[in-house]
Amino acid sequence: MARKEQQEQQEQRGQQGRQARRETAKAKVKAARPAEVRLPELSAWEGGELEPDGDYDGLEFADLDLAGQEGIGARFMDCALRRCALDETGLGKARILDSVLEGVRGVGTDLSGASLRDVELVEARLGGVQLHGAVLERVVFRGGKIDYLNLRQARLKDVVFDGCVLVEADFGGAVMERVEFRGCALRGADFTGARMADVDLRGAAELDIARGVEALSGAVISPHQLFDLAPALAAQLGLRVLS
Repeated sequence: MARKEQQEQQEQRGQQGRQARRETAKAKVKAARPAEVRLPELSAWEGGELEPDGDYDGLEFADLDLAGQEGIGARFMDCALRRCALDETGLGKARILDSVLEGVRGVGTDLSGASLRDVELVEARLGGVQLHGAVLERVVFRGGKIDYLNLRQARLKDVVFDGCVLVEADFGGAVMERVEFRGCALRGADFTGARMADVDLRGAAELDIARGVEALSGAVISPHQLFDLAPALAAQLGLRVLS
C-alpha cells in the first residue's frame, strides 16, 4: 500500500511539474494590450474635402467618397470613418487617435509615417495600403481583407490581427513588440529584417512566410506551424533533406 501511495504521489508531482512548465512557457509570451476605444457622441462631418494638417475631433465620416483627397499631417481624434472610400487618399504623417475605421475600402491609401494609437480597423477591404515608417500602438485589425499591406520599417506595439486575411503583407525591417495573430490568414508574408519580441503567431489559421523566416527570433509558433515551416527553415540553413 505504501509503495502504491508513493507511486501516486510521484505521478501527481510529475503532472504538477508538467503543468508548471506549460504555464511558465505561456508566461514568457507577453500578450498585446488591447486597444481602448471609447467614442463619445459624434457629430456628422459636413465639411468639404479633407485638408492637409486638418484637425478633426469627435466627428463621424459615414458613407463618403474620400478618394484622392489630401489629409497629409491631419489629426483625427475620437473619430469614426464608416464605409468610406479611401482610394489613393493621402494621409501620410496623419495622427489617428482613439478612433474606429469600419468597413472602409480602397486601393493605394497612403498612411506612410502616420501614427495610430488606440485604433480599431474593422472589416476593411483595402489593397496596397502604405503604412511604411508608421507607428502603431494598441491597434486591432479585426476581420476584412488587406492585400499588399506595406509595413516596412514600421513600429508595431500591442497590435492584434484578429480574423483578417493578409495577402503578401510586407513587415520588412519592422520592429514588432507584443503583436498577435488570432484566427487570421497570413499568406506570402515578408518578415525580412524584422525585429520581434513577444510576437505570437500560434493563433494564425494560415501561416505562409514567403521571405524572412530567419527573422522569426522573438516570435512564438506552434508545433504544427514548425512542421509547415520546416522546408523554409531547412532552405535558410542550407540543409538538404533526402529520403
